[in-house]
Amino acid sequence: MSKLNADQPVGVFDSGIGGLTVVRSLAEILPSEDIIYLGDTARLPYGTKSAETIRRFAKQDTEFLLERGVKMVIVACHSATSAALPFLKKDFKLPIIGVIEPGTRAATKASKNRRIGVIGTPATISAGEYERAILAADPNARVIAKSTPLFVPLVEEGWVDRPVTHQIITEYLTSLKEDKIDTLLLGCTHYPLLAPALDRFFEHNVKLVDSGDETAQAAHEVLKKMNLLRDTSHHGSCRFYLTDLSPNFRSIGERFLGEPMQDVIRVSVNHEG
Repeated sequence: MSKLNADQPVGVFDSGIGGLTVVRSLAEILPSEDIIYLGDTARLPYGTKSAETIRRFAKQDTEFLLERGVKMVIVACHSATSAALPFLKKDFKLPIIGVIEPGTRAATKASKNRRIGVIGTPATISAGEYERAILAADPNARVIAKSTPLFVPLVEEGWVDRPVTHQIITEYLTSLKEDKIDTLLLGCTHYPLLAPALDRFFEHNVKLVDSGDETAQAAHEVLKKMNLLRDTSHHGSCRFYLTDLSPNFRSIGERFLGEPMQDVIRVSVNHEG
């Protein structure tokens, strides 16, 4: 692999388009960086696949980004971070970061009473990676993890402030409120779009930790340390690659990104034919 340089883009991949919330955070924190995003929409969700399959998919996604000359890979997928990150770091000689460690580090730092809530998809919660990472950072923390499967379809429908949304939030999270958590880790890239509704439910008394924001901050730290930050005179751009273009991908994607999606290209990353 050739020497990395600051002018190369940052690569981001996810099983779908939820990782665009990470791209949104990256564009805010690192506005000079060019970003290449790969959404493996043809094979989503990764969370229902075996660990071996997720690792294979994640390796193919990383190879796709490397072929496009990236200087860093961000795994913006909780399932892939959990199943594949150590293997990717071993197989590829460039900085690779996932979404779990930055979020857990921020959550343990933010919590005053050491009662930390974690919400995510069933696959993320059952894997227990967030819980393990938080307890590794603070063995005395109390982690209350809750699977919130209806949050993803609510966000994809754009129903982030409907009566039914607040009803579902109440149903899912009343137990966390009763447990007096002071920090809530949003363990899914879809969930930042629900932050205002979640903040309202907790009456502004709970710190919401967005894994996407924290991952973007971690990317900044790594690039700075490696002297790979792009010159600030450059205005960064985004290119988007998806493995399947569903009829509503653009409307959902733009909701996540917060701006129009330009240069969307359909590709295949399955090198096995």
